[in-house]
Amino acid sequence: MARPIVVTGAAGFIGRSMVAELNARGEDEIILVDELGKDEKWKNLLGLRFEDIVSPEEFLGLIEDGAFVNARSVIHLGACSATTEKDAGYLLRNNYQYTRVLCNWALANEIRFVYASSAATYGDGAQGYDDADAATPSLKPLNMYGYSKHMFDLWALKHRLFNPSADRSHETDAPNIVGLKYFNVFGPYEDHKDDMRSVVSKSYKQIRETGVVKLFKSYRPEYNDGEQMRDFIYVKDAVDVTLHFALQPADAPGGLFNCGTGKARTWIDLVTAVFSAMGLPPRIEFIEMPQQLQGKYQYFTEASDAKLRAAGYTKPFTSLEDGVREYITSYYLPREG
Repeated sequence: MARPIVVTGAAGFIGRSMVAELNARGEDEIILVDELGKDEKWKNLLGLRFEDIVSPEEFLGLIEDGAFVNARSVIHLGACSATTEKDAGYLLRNNYQYTRVLCNWALANEIRFVYASSAATYGDGAQGYDDADAATPSLKPLNMYGYSKHMFDLWALKHRLFNPSADRSHETDAPNIVGLKYFNVFGPYEDHKDDMRSVVSKSYKQIRETGVVKLFKSYRPEYNDGEQMRDFIYVKDAVDVTLHFALQPADAPGGLFNCGTGKARTWIDLVTAVFSAMGLPPRIEFIEMPQQLQGKYQYFTEASDAKLRAAGYTKPFTSLEDGVREYITSYYLPREG
């Protein structure tokens, strides 16, 4: 029997695309871990092939009883991803403590463990976006979501789980793990995320309803309105980077890596690409930023990708325009009839 691959957050945005790509690569011995709840997220599972789906709580009970010890890898994407979530205890339980439990279980059973960190760990970017281990302890996230992700990065670093070398003679005999700091990911199957959807998704909806996209004004003189910059990465590339590491053996090199294109683009670039994909001229209005976001807003993000490239990932990233065009024309437009 094939060794299963465990994907947490499997019905979510990146998780759904992860399982679809695994299916495309001939993998269907997959254990999905997610809480489907009462919304429409279950529809993300349509068309996917997998062995079973269990809730996060059920999964913990199963592994405590000795299940899945023959798993090939754990791709841990499940988390609370709301950057505006204010319940610190909830974030600690979901994004830090649960991740530690899964990681320790994977290590004990020599299972490859790849987890989602976040570019939110970089805070305002004052210290750059260098994913070198030496830089990690000095980072200062702007919100509790970012800090909950940062806490696990620090824990893994403290316990020397990011060994970049396959020669572990000077380490413990535990496998190495991989953390991925996802930057601004966009693509199909993110509709259930509501306010946490990408601006591509939000822009498409705004254009369909009003013909206009509203962007936040800038409150820093060095950035004109709409020229705040982010590193936008198409979900297919985020999935490909993840599987590059997840399908390696448990004792393969590990590390904490940025998962971004290495090229920052403006919000105006982004929404212009959406208008273009819809065959419309751009119409943009600038609105006030909510008070609770001021002071906690990233004006610039750009992944340093040198470490990722050095780890053997060589594929080029999809351009912003190509990614947006494929997303809009293959996902949204067909659904509009």
